[in-house]
Amino acid sequence: MRVLVIGSGAREHAIVHALRRSPEVSGVFAAPGNPGIAQAADILPLAVDDIPALAEAAADLRIDLTVVGPELPLALGIGDEFSKRGLRLFGPSSAAAQLESSKVFAKNFCHRHHIATPQAVCAVTEDEVREAAKEFGFPVVLKADGLAAGKGVLIPNNQEELDEAMETFFGRRSFGEAGARVLVEEFVVGTEVSFMAISDGVKALPLATSRDYKRIGEGDAGPNTGGMGAHSPALVLPKGLGRTIMDTVITPVIQGMAAEGREYRGVLYAGLMLGEDGPKVLEFNCRFGDPETQAVLLRLEGSFAALVKSAADGQLVPGGLSWRREVVACVVAAADGYPALPRKGDAITGIEEAMALPAVTVYHAGTRLEGRRLVTSGGRVLSVCGRGPDLGTALKTAFQGMDLIHFKGMTVRKDIGADTLAQQERE
Repeated sequence: MRVLVIGSGAREHAIVHALRRSPEVSGVFAAPGNPGIAQAADILPLAVDDIPALAEAAADLRIDLTVVGPELPLALGIGDEFSKRGLRLFGPSSAAAQLESSKVFAKNFCHRHHIATPQAVCAVTEDEVREAAKEFGFPVVLKADGLAAGKGVLIPNNQEELDEAMETFFGRRSFGEAGARVLVEEFVVGTEVSFMAISDGVKALPLATSRDYKRIGEGDAGPNTGGMGAHSPALVLPKGLGRTIMDTVITPVIQGMAAEGREYRGVLYAGLMLGEDGPKVLEFNCRFGDPETQAVLLRLEGSFAALVKSAADGQLVPGGLSWRREVVACVVAAADGYPALPRKGDAITGIEEAMALPAVTVYHAGTRLEGRRLVTSGGRVLSVCGRGPDLGTALKTAFQGMDLIHFKGMTVRKDIGADTLAQQERE
């Protein structure tokens, strides 16, 4: 099987890594990839939003399966284009991908299909946002309706922060057209977890649970990012809650999308808040989460390629997946200035030394080569993963690898997983 992976981040590096472990795979291509991915795949210099060129490449290279990493090509209709050309692709159509490309659509969908989610109001002017925020009280959650690379969520805690958020949305228009509509949502308290499942349009299989950490600063301080770390399993789900999530969230979504003529094939990611009254949907992603995927796929036993191919074909085999009985912790090294204005061009050292450690895997994200020199080129630069029999060991291993890596202004959250460890000690 010849496989094409679309994307250039650590998530896509992890997907390539998983495909390379699949016995059916004879060749892996990536567009546009990164220097880390280039060590395991043939690189195609194609942009993720150049849908015609990607389809032409898949046809010319006789690609058997295309796996889409980022959300943008899905929203732009890569699934529709590949289907029209008879090319197999793992990922939803643009109509189904509205679950992610429009927060307002997703909220209304949840209401139509009785899926628990925080209350919210759609606003299109600053006055409407302020009125809704007054109704909900502080803290209040403001979400850009469209795609904003994981950074379109602001949570003002007071009037001053709300004023600054209004400047971000309506003054500077930092989110562009994605922020033309704002979802003003009640702030709910609980434990946030990530839950991913693979669907063939009718059936769904849950992936291993995970938990991610969105904010830039320790103690969950500062602005939201695309994700500063994760661990799998989540270790905070009460026994039986996974089944509840499948029954009350994942299955109703798959069935609801089919009923609305938007058959959903691909991975469905639900960002959930676990509170006293059960799980509530905070967001949907229509692709693998980042950095959750880096942690989850390292635990997968069996063929990843066979799994996603069966889903793309609408023939997902019922039954559970097999997971290694270990914990994987993922810690992100971000560039100075991330998420607002990440600095680029700083030399990176120590990756080979980190990879030489037992149970450490390093995935590239925002990296590029200047001659023979590896430098930073984006906000999240690397994901360092550590494996172990328990979370404490996995975290220790990941940070041992991270300690060997250096670039100017490197930003790392040292408290990834600390809250889960504290909860385990209390219990």
